[in-house]
Amino acid sequence: MSDATQPILKAEHLGITFGGLKAVSNFNMTINKGELIGLIGPNGAGKTTVFNLLTGVYKPTEGEFWLDGTRMNGKKTYQVVRAGIARTFQNIRLFKQLTVEENVLVAFDESFTYHMGSAIFRTPGFWKQENEMHEKAIDLLRIFNLEGLATTQAANLPYGQQRKLEIARALATGMKLLLLDEPAAGMNPTETEDLLHCINTIRDRFGIAILLIEHDMSLVMSVCQRIQVLDYGRTIASGTPEEIANNPQVISAYLGSDNNDDADGDSTTKAEPEPSIAKTLTEGAR
Repeated sequence: MSDATQPILKAEHLGITFGGLKAVSNFNMTINKGELIGLIGPNGAGKTTVFNLLTGVYKPTEGEFWLDGTRMNGKKTYQVVRAGIARTFQNIRLFKQLTVEENVLVAFDESFTYHMGSAIFRTPGFWKQENEMHEKAIDLLRIFNLEGLATTQAANLPYGQQRKLEIARALATGMKLLLLDEPAAGMNPTETEDLLHCINTIRDRFGIAILLIEHDMSLVMSVCQRIQVLDYGRTIASGTPEEIANNPQVISAYLGSDNNDDADGDSTTKAEPEPSIAKTLTEGAR
């Protein structure tokens, strides 16, 4: 039984080295139940690498982390999901040939308890559980205004709705911690505003902890309670949105063009400065 006073996520001195490159070093973070924390930084700062460490894609070469008091080092990805960490990706990864509802039902896999024989012979127990899962799926889709598209093939949804379906599917795993990797990427301002409302609804309704990577600083500043900033794989600042917006080191990290090679391992070229983000930060600092 989990202790209500202990953090949902606790990472201590977490890091990983690829060859001679320290992609992430001495990463520390605590997230409590119901908190929404932002993880930001210039391109190649190591943000997605942190997500890969927390979800078992990479094994840390230093440090430890715990989910609700359970040590997670060395867990495989499916074990991490079962323990209670779910994520979305920068590039949408839906089952495009399945319907909207079927994408959510896939995530309910662990909730189905009937046996193969019940499924083959369509017993009353089978239909009872199928109906229960259907209602749960529709309830989740309703949060994102997708219930009317339940029978639509996922590939046929507009981009913004595909993003929301991916979040709905993550919620269906019954997680304790939701990792959102650039959920607003590719969205127009109206879709981003709608997403902001959905994220707030998720936090308020389910009380789950959320860790958010996002380049849309207006969204980050609006929704996050605390923000942690990475640069060159190290934390350079942590605090409230107001504190981050007024932090000279953070502003310098975004405005500076002399960035390290991509710490996420996606590029060997130097990252370009991100003026739109820096502009938001500097405007917030005035």
